[in-house]
Amino acid sequence: MSEVTHRGGCHCGAVQFEFDAPAKVDVTDCNCSKCRMTGYEHVFVPQEKLRFLSGEDHLTTYTFNTGAAKHTFCNICGIKPLYRPRSHPEAWSVNLRCVEAGTMEVARRIAFDGDDWEGNIAGLRAET
Repeated sequence: MSEVTHRGGCHCGAVQFEFDAPAKVDVTDCNCSKCRMTGYEHVFVPQEKLRFLSGEDHLTTYTFNTGAAKHTFCNICGIKPLYRPRSHPEAWSVNLRCVEAGTMEVARRIAFDGDDWEGNIAGLRAET
């Protein structure tokens, strides 16, 4: 499947990045407290396919529980456009809601029961 370059960023534009991925992608909908409260929609991108264009120094990191996930937020506008997920430590999770419109479509939505993360993570890794 051929890849295209997608662009994304935070609300104020301080953090901007691009990444290579297919035009149609799988999106993971997680119901954990963090994703549910923020409306986060996961597009997993291998770390070598994502490039920061600006503002990486504006990202502030928040961790909780095991500290494995590195949740990043723009320190100006507070938006979380991407982060380093515990589930896919070799990748970035890009928030579909922070990808510029016009280059990406949802191929399928994967429901993930993140409220029981430990009990369900093997299934998610098999799906994505």
